[in-house]
Amino acid sequence: MSRLRRWMREGIVLALIAAAALLAMDWLRAPQLPDDLARQPLTALQGEINLAQLSQQRPVLIYVWASWCGVCKLTTPTVAGLSQDGTQVVSVALRSGSDARVATWLEKKGVQGPAINDENGALGQRWQIGATPTFIVLYQGKVISTTSGWTSRWGLALRLWWSAHTA
Repeated sequence: MSRLRRWMREGIVLALIAAAALLAMDWLRAPQLPDDLARQPLTALQGEINLAQLSQQRPVLIYVWASWCGVCKLTTPTVAGLSQDGTQVVSVALRSGSDARVATWLEKKGVQGPAINDENGALGQRWQIGATPTFIVLYQGKVISTTSGWTSRWGLALRLWWSAHTA
């Protein structure tokens, strides 16, 4: 019994260390978003969008991805599922080719919602995106959370739920 207790204690300590490391990496990779992010006019493939207006009633998930990003290939099906289930998703394609290529890629993957093609990387640079994929949760015009790298559907859903219930 003492061996089991020791293993459980060591497992808990290891889990806490891993959680601290993941949070530290998230903090270090977090984009330095401008204060007026939601008020900046953006041109999507579908026309002009206003993030402040989109995020007034319910949270918006901004999904910053790239067609050449290996991790994005793992997270895009999760984002597609959320968008198909009614989550407001705005996708931002970083240096991923022409408008037609980005539209085709999103359609093939099943991601719904406005899509911004940051073909030359200017928006990514202005938002100081340092890693793809990056997820930004916006609610009532305010950035509620950001995370970079792989994340689960549950992780994104929890962030979206949390933003709507804590603002």
